Amino acid sequence: MGLRTTKCQLLVTSLCVMLLGLSIAILSTVTHYGLHFTVISNISLESNSYRVIHYAAFYFGICLSMTLILAALLSSAATVRESQCLTAMGFFCFALAFYGLIPAACWRYTHSTEVEDSMMDVYDFVYEEVRRNASNFRRHELTAIHEAFLCCGKHSPFGDTTNVERTTCPPGEVHDTGQDCLRKIQDFLKKHTDFVSTLLGITIGFMVYGMILTSFLWFSIHFSSNLDRKGKYILRER
Repeated sequence: MGLRTTKCQLLVTSLCVMLLGLSIAILSTVTHYGLHFTVISNISLESNSYRVIHYAAFYFGICLSMTLILAALLSSAATVRESQCLTAMGFFCFALAFYGLIPAACWRYTHSTEVEDSMMDVYDFVYEEVRRNASNFRRHELTAIHEAFLCCGKHSPFGDTTNVERTTCPPGEVHDTGQDCLRKIQDFLKKHTDFVSTLLGITIGFMVYGMILTSFLWFSIHFSSNLDRKGKYILRER
């Protein structure tokens, strides 16, 4: 692999990493401020872990996106200026993002149902509170969940729930049509987490490739500068 080829590949990789950083920033913002997630986060109790996960995911995503954008900018500048210092800094940013992504990916697969369970626990709690008493505050929260997920009630083993659904479901949503809220929450989270997992996998691949290219570019610049110095001769008059 020649120096020119490495520089071209690193520029293309930097552009892709920049786009990935922007995508992760947008995804983190949508996840944090999106209606489906905020309606659960605002209701979540202190004993429920969802609110902690909600904020941790947002801050991690923003920090990761900033690291990716910085890595892309440093790598591009290092390619244009052929600077060993900028190349080393670009490599450090790629490595930092990589070692942040690996624990995130491991957490995603080892705690694959924790977010889903915590969201459904919130819904179960609010639903049962409304079913047991006519609290206007909890009824308003349940109505907000139904409107956000476009669902209506759930199959409850504790008796008839028609009264709860009639007063909290959005117009046009009928429980018997299969719009069970627990199922809707599961389906929504599955699509969202599948997309996040795909984005994490692509980003990890680009981080590895970026580290390889920046390493090769650093050694290429280093040995090239050594050869340039060896090829210079100074003629002195006697």
